[in-house]
Amino acid sequence: MAKPIIDDRTWAILEPLVPVKPRRARYPGRKRLDNRAVLTGILFVLRTGISWERLPAEMGCGSGMSCWRRLQEWQADGTWARIHAMLIQKLTDAKAIDWNRASVDSTSVRAASGGRRPDPIPRIEARRERSTI
Repeated sequence: MAKPIIDDRTWAILEPLVPVKPRRARYPGRKRLDNRAVLTGILFVLRTGISWERLPAEMGCGSGMSCWRRLQEWQADGTWARIHAMLIQKLTDAKAIDWNRASVDSTSVRAASGGRRPDPIPRIEARRERSTI
């Protein structure tokens, strides 16, 4: 049997951070998937880089679309940021992250003071006119 992505100790830390959404009394619809199973699916997709549609059904995480929707929901309400911060804190405490090798670039952190604005991209028509002359 494969090693689980989220072990029991890690889930005990993360479970209080994940909100439990109550079922509607009227038109309850399909029962929501278990948060631990969904988080397992999300982490599997993020770790392996596969597309959401290719999430293996054998994992028991539901469909890739269900995991993607829950990730969107958690990002909107701040749950994903809390999960991420908790995992980073636990990894830092366990000395599992070497921050000397960390790198920050503009794709992950906003440049607050900004830099020189890039020159505007010329319109296509203007480039065509210059090339035909």
